[in-house]
Amino acid sequence: MTDHLASMPPVVTPLAQYTRADQDEILGSGADPFGVADTGLTWLPKEIHFGIRQQDGRLVAHTGLRRLPLTVGGLDTEVVGVGGVAVAPDLRGRGLARAVVGAALGHARTLGPRHALLFCRPPLVALYRRLGWRELDGEVAVEQPEGRVVVMPLRTMWTPLRDGADWPAGAVRLRSLPM
Repeated sequence: MTDHLASMPPVVTPLAQYTRADQDEILGSGADPFGVADTGLTWLPKEIHFGIRQQDGRLVAHTGLRRLPLTVGGLDTEVVGVGGVAVAPDLRGRGLARAVVGAALGHARTLGPRHALLFCRPPLVALYRRLGWRELDGEVAVEQPEGRVVVMPLRTMWTPLRDGADWPAGAVRLRSLPM
């Protein structure tokens, strides 16, 4: 069977749900598919999901969204957290991440917050920069179970969801578990 992703632009669709089996379909069943287990963090699941399927039905890419409370410079606001970005290893380099993240951000723009936020490992910073994301300078505090607050050990990146939505100055605290 010919790989339709090689000849056609990827079609991103909303997913009614996204399970561990779906994640395994994309990334395999490894214990730490995102390479973040060593952070020791507890993560929130995403609530809104987008995916790309091949013609044979195989799920090959995913991005999830979740609205989150945030404090920046002492002011309470919300962001749309972006996470669970996954592309099947055998299909990387074909624009699937750009397509699925782009579609998710298109939806995020309808949710109200002015910014989207994501956390990533240092090797992925260049990918997200190419997708228009910007690194956040300074530490970001995130909540963990039992009321603990820790500094996010991964890179924090943001992108505006509205024209002219610059990132505000000041200390950043995610008032929830990270997504």
